[in-house]
Formats: sequence, structure tokens, C-alpha cells
Amino acid sequence: MSFLILLRHGQSTWNLEKRFTGWVDVDLTEKGEFEAKKAGLLIKEKNIEINFYYSSLQLRANNTLRIIQEVLNDKKTFSRAWQLNERHYGALTGFNKIEMSEKIGKNKVYELRRSWDIKPDALNKDSPFHPINIETYKSLPKEVIPDSESLKDTYERVTKYFEKEIKKKLQDQNVLISAHGNSIRALCKKLFNIDNNQISSLEIPTGNPLLIELGANSKLIKCEYLDKERAKNLVIF
Repeated sequence: MSFLILLRHGQSTWNLEKRFTGWVDVDLTEKGEFEAKKAGLLIKEKNIEINFYYSSLQLRANNTLRIIQEVLNDKKTFSRAWQLNERHYGALTGFNKIEMSEKIGKNKVYELRRSWDIKPDALNKDSPFHPINIETYKSLPKEVIPDSESLKDTYERVTKYFEKEIKKKLQDQNVLISAHGNSIRALCKKLFNIDNNQISSLEIPTGNPLLIELGANSKLIKCEYLDKERAKNLVIF
């Protein structure tokens, strides 16, 4: 038996401002730090030893994980991987979601945000929001840096990394992944075998650990959000 904990980072500054964030490297708000600390306390109550920690390259997910490790008094080094980054929102990056809905319509914005294989127009490489112009990604090969992504694109990179680097650890050890709404959504689609048309309705809350218990051959036994009050209206799968 093993445990996998999936966690979307705490509220970020651009979450608060309702802006399309994607690969832009923003930090947590005060509320986001509180959510991370509470997540750590909820995990601590379960008395589960985390053997391996993973995160994206992005500050909001990294700092969420650091706060959790402080609560758990765990000083293990965590692995950072660009493959666990948030979905790249292309030309939508930086825009306010409400203002964009007024400009192009709610249905169009929903389609661009949540459809399986539709992606926004590419972000211009001259934009300060393009990953090639962000210090965090200076060491990445340019061929892996996207201009825009669909959820399908995100799913392919996230699950490929999961299969190669993480799944083998889940035979008899426990793993925590601190990542993002769409990278967690991608993992949930794989683990729970969610249909392409249903995945758009899966909500991933900030700072609420999803505890997944796995049996032999990574067979799903059960799963639960640890913050029950915030999870009561959420559909897991």
C-alpha cells in the first residue's frame, strides 16, 4: 500500500487578480501561504511519512511545498520538473478572465480554458510573459518551451513524466506532488480514467490536499480531499 498526495498550490497573486497565469512565475498571497500551512497540518494529522516530494519549476508551487515541509519538519530535498508546470495559456497570458469574457464572450473563454484539445493563439516571443524571457526557464532547452498549450498537451507532458519518474516510487512508498490546476487535472484524468468530455468539469481547489490510497500495482483503493469543508461540493471523479 502507498499514498499519493496531489496538491494545487495555495492562492497566488494572479489567482487573486483573476489573471491567466500559466508559466508566468508569480508567488503566493498571504491567503495562499495560509492555505499551504493548513494543508501541511491536515497532512500531518494523517501521520503519513512522505518519502518523495515533487513540484514544478514555479515559485507558487515550490513555496507551497516548502511551507508544508516546514509544518512537517521534513528537510528532504524535493524534485523540480518543468513537466509539472501549469498549462501555458498562450496569448491569453496576463489578461483578466472577467475582462476577457466581456471582450470575446464567456463561452469562448470557457472553451479556451477547459476544452480538451483547443489551445489559445500562441504568445508572441517578444512578450515579457513568454517563458523564454523569464529567468526561471533560462536553463531549459528552447525546444521544450511552448508558446501555447491545450489540456491535451499538458496531459501528455505531465503523464509522461509521472510514468517515467514517479509511478515506480508508488509501489511501497509515499509521494506528494505540489503543482497546478491543470497539471493536477491531467494526473486526475489518468488516475481516475476521466473521459475527455468530462475533464472540463473537474475543479481543482487551491491548497486542498487530495489523498489517494493505492494498493498493489497502483490500484486505486480510495481518495479524499483532506479539507472536507472546502471539498463538499467538489466532484473528484
